[in-house]
Amino acid sequence: MVIGVGCDSTGPTDPEDAPPPRPLTATEQNVVDTDNAFGLTLLRSTVDAEDPSKNVFLSLLSVSMVLGMTLNGARGETRAAMETALEKQDLSPAELNDAYRGLIDLLKGLDPDVDVALANSIWYCEGLPVEEAFIDTNRTHFDAEVAALDFAAPSAADRINGWVNDETRGNIPKIVLDPIPPEIVMYLINATYFEGPWRDQFDPSNTEPGAFRRTDGSTVTVPMMEKMEEVVHPTYTADQFRALDIAYGDSLYSMTILLPRDDASVEGVVNSLDTETWAQVTEGLSPRSLRRLEMPTFTLRYEKALNDVLTDLGMGVAFTNAANFRDIADTALAISEVKHKTFLRVDEAGTEASAATSVGIEVTSAPPSFVVDRPFVVAIRENHSGTILFLGTVMDPTAE
Repeated sequence: MVIGVGCDSTGPTDPEDAPPPRPLTATEQNVVDTDNAFGLTLLRSTVDAEDPSKNVFLSLLSVSMVLGMTLNGARGETRAAMETALEKQDLSPAELNDAYRGLIDLLKGLDPDVDVALANSIWYCEGLPVEEAFIDTNRTHFDAEVAALDFAAPSAADRINGWVNDETRGNIPKIVLDPIPPEIVMYLINATYFEGPWRDQFDPSNTEPGAFRRTDGSTVTVPMMEKMEEVVHPTYTADQFRALDIAYGDSLYSMTILLPRDDASVEGVVNSLDTETWAQVTEGLSPRSLRRLEMPTFTLRYEKALNDVLTDLGMGVAFTNAANFRDIADTALAISEVKHKTFLRVDEAGTEASAATSVGIEVTSAPPSFVVDRPFVVAIRENHSGTILFLGTVMDPTAE
């Protein structure tokens, strides 16, 4: 990405006539802050565990929300470990559930020009004595759809995967195995969808092939979008990177790109990101005139089992025979797998992003089974609440 910076612009970047969103409650702000803190830690841990040349793209909101639903079934040491990993130890169950209820309502209808859909579901094996309180809490606070299925039936996986496919607009057609493993007795799933047009779209006639430099020094040719006239975008300058914010719709959602300096790396930028650094970026963004803006069009898909990362963050007990999920059902249960899949498409018109996160619950008595021409960090965030919806690294935009 090339960012040519000219003089400062003092003009507003948001529409002046837009009605102000409702303020967040103190608890909602606390949940946003802790979700973002957890998400930044999750990104650092995931990038550290991946091949350095691989793209990483996570939906922090999707992972936090589905684990928030799962938390309603945890007790004792298991709940405490999950709360610590999710940085929710200072919130009561009622505060956490009420905050997610409020955020779901806020995010889905905030910008009429941006399509944001948050869907949750619980699928359990017929005969599992699921606690009514667990079902009622997740229905009330997470709008969770609930269904009992014969997990041994050939149609069971198709039913669940069909729901995910529908809720992600076909971008993630499958999240659970077919057939469903015999030890699995429940899936909790979040599907998150985002489609936003750029507030100021790129002209497709200006898109031409350009070089993108990968970490190893090699280059690939990608379609490069370009705005050649002088444009104004919020920017921020740090020691390791320059940041650029590109607005969607009415500017309540935006894409934030952190482009490492030539003597820095994506890994170094990611490792420097904590809540304090992220706040410095988002609060320090200031409108600047750019002589030129180039960035690639690309589509990527990412998939990751998060068991090891979440174990490293402190919730390992939830994956073991010592797990206590008695508030789901009065039987020995543990998390089998937390699976995360994402999709991202960026082109001249805007951005489409989808995520699905599944938490498989198993019976533990069974056997365990800016030119953006080099790698960059990308986030999709909602600017009123500060919620980070998606966060990742693009190491090679030609690698789906």
